[in-house]
Amino acid sequence: MQNTTNQIPLQTLHLFPALDKALIDLLQSLTAEEWQLPTIAKLWTVKDIASHLLDGNLRTISYYRDNYLEAVGNINSYADLVVYLNQLNMSWTNATKRLSPQVLIELLASTAKEYIEQLQKLDPFETATFSVAWAGQEKSANWFHIAREYTEKFIHQQQIREAVGRQAILTKELFYPFIDTFMYALPHTYRNVEAVTGTVIQIKILTDIGGEWNIEKTGSGWELKKNITSTPVAIVNITPEIAWKLFSKGITPEEALKKITINGHEKLGAVALQMISVMA
Repeated sequence: MQNTTNQIPLQTLHLFPALDKALIDLLQSLTAEEWQLPTIAKLWTVKDIASHLLDGNLRTISYYRDNYLEAVGNINSYADLVVYLNQLNMSWTNATKRLSPQVLIELLASTAKEYIEQLQKLDPFETATFSVAWAGQEKSANWFHIAREYTEKFIHQQQIREAVGRQAILTKELFYPFIDTFMYALPHTYRNVEAVTGTVIQIKILTDIGGEWNIEKTGSGWELKKNITSTPVAIVNITPEIAWKLFSKGITPEEALKKITINGHEKLGAVALQMISVMA
């Protein structure tokens, strides 16, 4: 596994400790009132999100370390999967409302290391047990599954920070791998969009913590490309502050459209605003 590290398209595993430390430091600084503040994550409070993050740690350890997975009912579509996950999340957050913030912090801190150790044991190029469905994949490699896990931890911590008004984790080190992972959903977002072969659309996340991502229409569909030779027919310019909310359903495409700019073919560019890189 160590010999293939440099070949992994998305390297996120090394970032988990820094993200976890930032979370624990943040939670330890919150007042009792801040724990109960509403968040951009619809019906969840700050405490609910912290509880959800703990659920992620515990379920990962249970599955990979103990080979334990609760039986799942019939899931025959993406919509079925979303319903199942929403029910799973709701039952957990409801049950853990009786836990104190301090207990949540202690459990998050004590499970973080074991959680990371389980991910480190995965062969990055083997097929993951759980595919990244929001990217339109029925099968995913473990490196993409791990990157998806990173985005989960990033987005939920960012939601807490937004709610309590603390400095964001929008840094080049932590944000770029997050948004880079999210962009893998672009081809799936454009899957039903007709265009001439060779058409290129560029998504530009502004400032020095962002970057440029391109999708090109080929004979077999839309493909994500970092480097292109053709001039994009549309360039969608989005700030990091808008991007993380938009692509996680924190704001609607209509709201985002008022705060971003599209150069060139506006209709083709606006399709990118429909991208959802979370299970929702």
